[in-house]
Amino acid sequence: MAASKASIKKALKDNNVKFLRLQFVDILGYNKNIEVPVSQFEKALDGEVMFDGSSIQGFTRIEESDMLLKPDLDTFLVFPDIIENAGQGKVARLICDVALPDDSPFDGDPRTILKRQIARLKDFGFDNLSVGPEPEFFLFERDINGAATTQTNDAAGYFDLAPVDKGEDARREMVNALVDMDFEIEAAHHEVAPGQHEIDFKYDDALTTADRISTFKLVVKKVALNQGLHATFMPKPKGGMNGSGMHVHLSLFSKGKNVFYDEKADLGLSKTALQFIAGLLEHSANMTAITNPIVNSYKRLTPGYEAPTNIAWSASNRSAMIRIPARRGLGTRAELRSPDPAANPYLALTVMLAAGLDGIERKLTPPPAIQRNIYKMSVRDRRKHKIKELPATLREALVELKKDKVLKEALGEHIFNSFISAKAKEFDDYRITVHDWELDNYLDEY
Repeated sequence: MAASKASIKKALKDNNVKFLRLQFVDILGYNKNIEVPVSQFEKALDGEVMFDGSSIQGFTRIEESDMLLKPDLDTFLVFPDIIENAGQGKVARLICDVALPDDSPFDGDPRTILKRQIARLKDFGFDNLSVGPEPEFFLFERDINGAATTQTNDAAGYFDLAPVDKGEDARREMVNALVDMDFEIEAAHHEVAPGQHEIDFKYDDALTTADRISTFKLVVKKVALNQGLHATFMPKPKGGMNGSGMHVHLSLFSKGKNVFYDEKADLGLSKTALQFIAGLLEHSANMTAITNPIVNSYKRLTPGYEAPTNIAWSASNRSAMIRIPARRGLGTRAELRSPDPAANPYLALTVMLAAGLDGIERKLTPPPAIQRNIYKMSVRDRRKHKIKELPATLREALVELKKDKVLKEALGEHIFNSFISAKAKEFDDYRITVHDWELDNYLDEY
């Protein structure tokens, strides 16, 4: 049942909520919020709380700064004490869309942009895009001053069990908090690298999943802080080990039916599924700047650490960028393995959906699936199979993004231009900085 203002007011009173957080994200995916006390609850529920948009990355110029927060009532929840304990009462939250003073949607709001792309599904006869994410993260120790380090707090590996997995207690607290916030947790385990973890929650529609990814990041960081640890979604915080990805499982539904499945077709994949996959492949290099948005992302996307570096798909192995898991029927899906958890989930799902729908609209056909281990194929073999590579740096990825009219239209001119401008500056700052590696290798030699 959809939430109403009346039901939320009752929940606020029954739970002795004293502060209400109005949550939204900027174009880089950072969680932002305005917190209001009891006296402003009515105003908040009516979408009349205003904030200065010129202070938010990629939003507006100072002369156009006033913006409104329009709450999505279905996102209401009361935080468990482990996440927010105000001492004098509970804290609740609502995820909001950003609007202009005349109540019209703001073109620079990532959540609004995703909703617009989702609305296109009806034109194709689909009800929703089902999305199942697998976000990974690292848990590091803090120093005596509370600052984050890159010292891992365990020596465990993939699926290892305590006592070597010292992050187990923190992970359990995260799961408990998420369950209290109505997440359906499917699995929680140690990942390949020391200090690396994964918590998987059940698939849902694209907007709900994007909201949950943002909330998930908040919960993981807060619980880690409570445990004296630092949680990071930085893709590659340490060299010489696997980085953190965020594999995304995608499928389209219509009238309760998974339209990716065709029991009579080869591999059990329908024409719609193949066209969607072809669209993802067609735009994969162009959307990498969105799905892998920071300089550090490309230190994960290097050979030898299980992350995909080549544009290909497979029904049998995990070396391809797109993998088709074995399950069929309702569980038929395409797993996109290139994204990482630094991505803004709203923008990432926007470009994935736009790419897939473009494949369907143009009736694209994917190249033959690669059943061999791509990691072990020679350069000559990859060229023979016309396997191209993903961008190797953020700069290369931005060049590819600029070429893509489909993604530009999906993101809208405001976000498209603001994102490219912000990321070009980020890469240039990185380029002109003198790093420790250079000092270690050149200072004495030259």
